[in-house]
Amino acid sequence: MNAIRKAGWFLSLALMMACWMGVLGSIRGEALAGVIPSRGTEPASAVRDADIGKVQALLEQKIVLQKLTDYGVSAEEAMAKIRAMSDRDLHRLASLTDRAAEGTDDALGILIGAAILIILIIVIVKLMNKEIVIR
Repeated sequence: MNAIRKAGWFLSLALMMACWMGVLGSIRGEALAGVIPSRGTEPASAVRDADIGKVQALLEQKIVLQKLTDYGVSAEEAMAKIRAMSDRDLHRLASLTDRAAEGTDDALGILIGAAILIILIIVIVKLMNKEIVIR
């Protein structure tokens, strides 16, 4: 273990990892805040109709329809169950559909992560005094 600690690459790797953790620790997510009214400004039927619209839009997607048919449930049966739900359960389901929709089109995040990974690999190789040759 002492031989590893005295190796030059170990110190380089430790410093690089410390810097990388500092960079990751400094990145902050988006925090959202807002005032929640004590009484709804819209009638309950309008809120329910909006929630049903959100859930129905999710059910009309090809992937969701395929999964429903895989489980043996038709879209009409699913909508009948949704209309029979209580307002509270329907609102909870509609808020979950918002979260599902946010995570579907995150190709830019994947590309940025891959670019950072490639840059990190190149830095590690350069720190080890190796040469990268692309032919």
